[in-house]
Amino acid sequence: MTKAAVFILTSLCLLAGTPRSIFAAKIHEDDMRYALTELEKACGKEFFALKKIDWPAVSREFKAEAKNVKTDQEHLVLLVRLLARLKDGHASVRPLPKGQNVKWPDELAKTGPGMFWCRIGKKLYVKNSWSAAERAGVTPGMEILSVNRQPAGEWLRQRTAELSDLMSFSTPQQAFFYTCHWGLKDIAGTEMALQVKAPRGGRKRLKFNYTRANPVPWGPAFFPDGMAGGKDVRHALLKDGWGYVHLRRCPGDLPEKMDQALDHVGQAPGLILDLRGNSGGGFDHEALMGRFVPSGKTLAFKKRYASAGPAPYAGPVVLIIDATVRSAGETTAAMFKEDGRAYLIGESPTAGMSSSKKTIELPSKLFALYVSVYSNMKRSNKGRGLEGIGTIPHETVAYDPKDLARGIDTLIATAAERLKKFPQNKVPYRAP
Repeated sequence: MTKAAVFILTSLCLLAGTPRSIFAAKIHEDDMRYALTELEKACGKEFFALKKIDWPAVSREFKAEAKNVKTDQEHLVLLVRLLARLKDGHASVRPLPKGQNVKWPDELAKTGPGMFWCRIGKKLYVKNSWSAAERAGVTPGMEILSVNRQPAGEWLRQRTAELSDLMSFSTPQQAFFYTCHWGLKDIAGTEMALQVKAPRGGRKRLKFNYTRANPVPWGPAFFPDGMAGGKDVRHALLKDGWGYVHLRRCPGDLPEKMDQALDHVGQAPGLILDLRGNSGGGFDHEALMGRFVPSGKTLAFKKRYASAGPAPYAGPVVLIIDATVRSAGETTAAMFKEDGRAYLIGESPTAGMSSSKKTIELPSKLFALYVSVYSNMKRSNKGRGLEGIGTIPHETVAYDPKDLARGIDTLIATAAERLKKFPQNKVPYRAP
């Protein structure tokens, strides 16, 4: 046998015995290089400057980390972390048929502590409490001084940073509100030690173990009495006569659901639309806005809307938002503000995750990247759109700790006050 033949045979034997990880590493590195190039093409022109993304630095970091990836599961985790750098609340890694069996690393089930937080000024407060937190003595309106012997602000900052490394948030306000709600969850049985200060009282040290509590925000701190309707749209007449409608989601039949709500509260002299906790959806935007244009009339400030529905509402509207309002919920809020139909109040702008999306398949055919490439509602925010910014309220309103302690939602109370003396200089629509 010639030397050349021996060399070839030896090479083939070595190749046959080469661990799969060497081939996988090449596949993973190719995927990462492709992803970095295509993401810059798809998202860069629209969003990198707006969101202050240093893509060359991101590219250097993730090309280096891709060299250490040995399994498809590690590849999945690194891709998810890469998308977090896009600051895109819709971004996700989606398995293709070849990658269906690649699972996220096993993680013990996590649950909420039974409370949500809010920020008032520079301090953190308990917004709601139930389950384990409530049984331990945590009540709304308490100032949170420390968490597990760490200053509360620092604990929250670190938790937000940890979440932001793995999850994609379109805006700082989305990251903050996420951490104050979903982000408080932990493994069942985990102990949490708090130092708190009651609105009327001294400091307390409270301790409890996580049991089982839903970490998904539901909207206001407290709902008005007498709420009716379904899970997506609920409504009530307030004691002072104003109408109140909470839009929890935006289903396809939202305009028809709004008809049902207006049938109940449509005779009120003013209406509060509360979008807090709205997780989005899809619906006919013009048909919904038509429910707020008087019969036989047309709304035409920036965009033209014809009246729609059996009994459209013609009175003044105050709309409540915060950064738990996402996607189609933000588009709804933006319509009412940009097109001149409502006065908006809120703790913050909405989440800023409202966009047109694109799917990028990776060369390995294991995964596809689902990312935002164009902002929705470009007429919002002086032509900058909603993605990375959100719908900005006319007026920023924080909770009052004393209200929280008494079971009063400060923002609903403020909305009622604005209806009494409507800020007409901010809203071009004139009620009949």
